[in-house]
Amino acid sequence: MSSLTDIIFLLLIFFMLTSSMVVPNALNLKLPGQSKAQKTNQPKFPPAEVRINKNGTYVLNGKKASKRDIEKVVRDQKKKTDKVSVIIIPNENAPNEYVVAILDIAYRYKIDAIMTDPK
Repeated sequence: MSSLTDIIFLLLIFFMLTSSMVVPNALNLKLPGQSKAQKTNQPKFPPAEVRINKNGTYVLNGKKASKRDIEKVVRDQKKKTDKVSVIIIPNENAPNEYVVAILDIAYRYKIDAIMTDPK
């Protein structure tokens, strides 16, 4: 019986050590209301507002844009300053792949992405 408890403790230690090594790979998505404590660290540039229509077209700051245009704007702002953020406003019927494409751009350039409901 004592050898069985030894094995159980060894397995427990093994799983505890291996589970702490797993790093979650998640998108840096901030919901509205979570950023109230960060008012002192305002970005130099106003956040880029990306609207996603129900047919999958993008509107960047009021102008129709492609995914490459959005990535170029984000990349250029990221070169100028570290504090860059994107506000994503998807239509309720917008396909998820278009939303994930913008979240992927934000993840690659390590910028804050804030998702809001359409108004």
